[in-house]
Amino acid sequence: MKPIPVNTDRVPAGRARISQATICGQTVYVSGMVARTPLTGTTVEGGVAEQTRQVLENIKSVLEAAGSSMALVAKTSCFLSDMDTFGEFIPVWESYFPTDPPARICVQSRLGPGFLIEIEAIATLPD
Repeated sequence: MKPIPVNTDRVPAGRARISQATICGQTVYVSGMVARTPLTGTTVEGGVAEQTRQVLENIKSVLEAAGSSMALVAKTSCFLSDMDTFGEFIPVWESYFPTDPPARICVQSRLGPGFLIEIEAIATLPD
């Protein structure tokens, strides 16, 4: 089975030559998303909470373009530039997954300039 690339103009194109997501079978693999706004492609100002909200909105848009949704996310990998900001990150993340949250890993990582968080996701397609 050949992977199917997914890209949408509702999320700024990345600087790297990658697909925003790839569908393989019934699984959607969303590339790492950062806090860039759809209209201007600029980095969201503010702190981790504001950037987390934009990242999750970007993931939501990519999933919808793939025919999936946030409710079908099975796992997220979250990369924070500073684990001391976890307390700002978690309430926003939890608001996008209010019931039956997906599996998650959250680690500290060196990110691109101005980015405080990056998240990748794995979701299923609806039955």
